Amino acid sequence: MLILSVDTSAIASAALLTGQGETLAAFATEDTRSHAEVLAPGIGKIMTTADVTGADIDALVVGVGPGPFTGLRSGIATARSLAFAWGKPLHGVMSLDAIAVDAALDAWRAGVDEFVVATDARRKEVYWARYRSTGGTHELLDGPHVSAPSEVPDLPAYGMGAGLYPEQLRGVTEYSGTQPTAEALGRTAIVKLAKGLDLLDTAPLYLRESDAKIPGPRKRAL
Repeated sequence: MLILSVDTSAIASAALLTGQGETLAAFATEDTRSHAEVLAPGIGKIMTTADVTGADIDALVVGVGPGPFTGLRSGIATARSLAFAWGKPLHGVMSLDAIAVDAALDAWRAGVDEFVVATDARRKEVYWARYRSTGGTHELLDGPHVSAPSEVPDLPAYGMGAGLYPEQLRGVTEYSGTQPTAEALGRTAIVKLAKGLDLLDTAPLYLRESDAKIPGPRKRAL
């Protein structure tokens, strides 16, 4: 089984993984504002590196957020277009799960039952969700939400959001700069599929209204 995973909830990233979770090729940028420009070339490059074509792909996975409107839309639109063009199934995964898959193992090793994943939502807010660590795997308990850091439960916090607000979130130092990536997202999907769990559709989790507004009627000139 060969899976193409895409996520643009924070950075733009894509990865090719086997059904056993082995990464064949991957790319990720550090820029959080150039998703539309770099995603398609990045996907093309990793497919060339792995010497595969669309016909070789068995399924696609895309991060559905939460994330900013423009960036998140770029990844979902790209994944939908490729799935349609190649005639392949497409699954959605909450992007915070891409951090939770590794955070759960770290929390379990530390003897922690519950933790939160928090990423940067800008505007002095974070996207966050609450999880339980169950033997090295994660179980979603609450979320996703967008709120001020002060409203996040007082639990060990994983992800970039915790690194940005260390005075308000109990961040785990090793994960203070972690962003969701397609590689981790793909591994999350593989674990869920192996357990027979349902994945999401590709409806985006914006959690906020778009900043773009429909113009009102023109004012009459005096």
